[in-house]
Amino acid sequence: MTGSNEYKLNQAPEDGVSAVKFSPSAAQFLLVSSWDCSVRLYDVTGNTIRMKYQHSAPVLDCAFYDPTHSWSGGLDAQLKMHDLNTDQDTIVGSHDAAIRAVEHCPEVNVMVTGSWDRSVRLWDPRTPCNAGTFTQPEKVYTLSVAGDKLIVGTAGRRVLVWDLRNMGYVQQRRESSLKYQTRCIRAFPNKQGYVLSSIEGRVAVEYLDPSLEVQKKKYAFKCHRLKEEGIENVYPVNAISFHNTHNTFATGGSDGFVNIWDPFNKKRLCQFHRYPTSIASLAFNNDGTLLAIAASYMYEKGDISHPEEAIFIRQVTDAETKPKRLSRSGVYCVYNKNLRGKGQRQKYADDYLCSISDTSEIDAGHYEKHKPLRGKPSTHRLKPCLNPVPAASSVLQPLL
Repeated sequence: MTGSNEYKLNQAPEDGVSAVKFSPSAAQFLLVSSWDCSVRLYDVTGNTIRMKYQHSAPVLDCAFYDPTHSWSGGLDAQLKMHDLNTDQDTIVGSHDAAIRAVEHCPEVNVMVTGSWDRSVRLWDPRTPCNAGTFTQPEKVYTLSVAGDKLIVGTAGRRVLVWDLRNMGYVQQRRESSLKYQTRCIRAFPNKQGYVLSSIEGRVAVEYLDPSLEVQKKKYAFKCHRLKEEGIENVYPVNAISFHNTHNTFATGGSDGFVNIWDPFNKKRLCQFHRYPTSIASLAFNNDGTLLAIAASYMYEKGDISHPEEAIFIRQVTDAETKPKRLSRSGVYCVYNKNLRGKGQRQKYADDYLCSISDTSEIDAGHYEKHKPLRGKPSTHRLKPCLNPVPAASSVLQPLL
């Protein structure tokens, strides 16, 4: 299912998609790494593939260094730099096991790789050569850069914060606030914190400043859970991508849904239609007008028949990605057409999410009627709903 604001890229990878990354300077160029041992460069505006190069084993991640150079690594443990103008490869170096994550830090001008060999390595892209190897406590599953800070998520639910200007020691050692395996970490564009997701349908919003006052702002919430035939199915949250302008973020799960979240007001802004299979990776382009969505089965149910790999390009608007303004009273209301008959709207003050404790878990968008307010028959208090009304039928609007 695609609409006028969304289309599918031609010549998708032949095996699972591991990562999609837009160019930091050109809104139309998209890198895609895959388990078919390839890295592809797409021009999404023309829906054409511009280039394709190979590894000797499945590729687990890729990244742009600049508009004309990509870096990639995977199960062959080799780190490749590819010149997108000349179509030439350079093997920069290697790890002792698979390379799971590749990122560029423009503030320090280094490439960063994380590996299942329990190390993070820095690479000077100008030479190019290895600029240091730093041992991690467990296998590296994910990493992200926030200015000159490096946030590393490893096995054992560990999170380490490094200073890329002084890698002599770990700046912070943390344990994930989520109970199960970390799947993805992405830093806020404003560099103040990061968002972490797990395999158990939860997302945590964390802040880098270790002060008690700032740490009170952190919170976690449930998402990517579906009730089917009376049973709640919980899905991994595989992908996170931030909108560079609004600091809102998208999550993609193995339920096939993509949600857009406002982390400041603790709101879900919207949910897209269900995609054919698991969402493996997400990426906003540099100006926030496009979102690349990789729908690729991640073998959660084993080796079964599944839809073919697909990459969708969705045109997104401010209505979908910009935080909603709070009213003067600091609350929202919900208009729900499903309540009290077809077409009749009933107004609800959404004081639950706006007043919830910062460290509490929230189930965004799910409510039920609690107690009418005297003299205002159309307005009700709210509490969390155990049998939620589908959030897709509700529209958040400021309470006047």
